[in-house]
Amino acid sequence: MENNLTIQWFPGHMTKAMRMMEKEIKLVDTIIYVLDSRAPFSCVNPKFEKLIDGKPIIYVFNKYDMSDSSKVDKWVDYFKKENTRCVVLDSTASGSGKKVESAIRDVLSPKIAKFRAKNMNPTLRAMVIGVPNCGKSTLINNLCGKAKTVTGNKPGVTKGKQWVKIASGIELLDMPGTLWPAFDNNRVARNLAYIGSIKEEVVDIPELSIAFIDDIRQIDSGLLEKRYNILIDTKDSNLDVLEKICESRKYVVKGGDYDYDRCSYAIISDFKTGKLGKICLERVEEIKKLTIKDRKQEQNV
Repeated sequence: MENNLTIQWFPGHMTKAMRMMEKEIKLVDTIIYVLDSRAPFSCVNPKFEKLIDGKPIIYVFNKYDMSDSSKVDKWVDYFKKENTRCVVLDSTASGSGKKVESAIRDVLSPKIAKFRAKNMNPTLRAMVIGVPNCGKSTLINNLCGKAKTVTGNKPGVTKGKQWVKIASGIELLDMPGTLWPAFDNNRVARNLAYIGSIKEEVVDIPELSIAFIDDIRQIDSGLLEKRYNILIDTKDSNLDVLEKICESRKYVVKGGDYDYDRCSYAIISDFKTGKLGKICLERVEEIKKLTIKDRKQEQNV
């Protein structure tokens, strides 16, 4: 069953952020590209491609602990290519950011060698980018060992650039989370809404929950059955499943009608907080379905 839920969200500060990146990119040596492991492909902003061309990239698969590692590992292999490194981690775990620090030194080893040949220690500069709510600021705080940037479990917390120095001789530039002006693929837009990269205020949550139920049923209906203590028949519509969850969780309003709003918010929240289990919404094998066909054209807009 195809979902036709349409989502668009591109506030003005994101346009400003893109211009800021264009200006600051020349000051950095490498890019730390943070991806949410639950939807890594959907986190790749096509507007970034032209912007970061030529810079070594470190893909950080964040929230690895909340995703299906067998699927994510295949995505890591997919993203690995010349001039890139991939790191998987949970940026909330103390000390996990050290893997990113090592990757920075690795990709910039030619610069380090060049400076040390002159008995100099270079300052390595990296720009941290990604979609909203992917965990960029949490990662930076992890690397610093203290809270130097503002974090929050919602998109749009970081509004401007922040340079952060690390004692080990690395400077990080934290940029605001940025989407792109128009989604040409509903699947990508839905995935970004599920992981919290799009503000809930601009999304019809009951419609989103119906779409989410449909997508999860294609992955594993058992995830919903186990969490909500229900049985799902193949003949059940997605609305039927939502109503079964309402019944199981006693989400009803006065008069006995189903409380669709409360139930819908609970379902999306359960996914975001990992209560539905370790889920990766995307498979490498589906790359043709996930690819936005007009991405290259869009980069030139």
